[in-house]
Amino acid sequence: MIFYHGSTVEVTQPNITFSRKNLDFGQGFYTIPIKQQAINWAMRFKRLGKNAVLNYYEFDETLFTQFHTKTFYSYSEQWLDFILANRIGITVETFDIILGGVANDRIFNTIELLTESLITKQEALGRLMYEENNQQICFLNQTILNQHLIFKGSEIL
Repeated sequence: MIFYHGSTVEVTQPNITFSRKNLDFGQGFYTIPIKQQAINWAMRFKRLGKNAVLNYYEFDETLFTQFHTKTFYSYSEQWLDFILANRIGITVETFDIILGGVANDRIFNTIELLTESLITKQEALGRLMYEENNQQICFLNQTILNQHLIFKGSEIL
């Protein structure tokens, strides 16, 4: 399976330590199987006057079952609780790989309203249920990255 990562640089060997800590699924290397979404992410850098690079990798998806993997199939209460905990630096449970919905701008806005107590958790879940679940894959284990995520190339956008 091919995964994409939008960045300002070519990332031939991903390193988790370069990731920010309080992201959706914690400090890890974030990829997505949807090329256009990765391009859209990288183009955000270009609009800020930086380079935009689309990196692509190959990963044997049958390996997901060999590692401690968590999959969120929808924008559920469990997904929301996990995201909220990670964003404030609380580790709920440690995984090697997490698959789950991307917190795009609309979802991010809903999460912000919730964290600022402007809407309830139930209102947030009501908004999220209408969102398309675009899966992101976060690698949280450096050894797995080194051994199984194979860099296939990049393109400057």
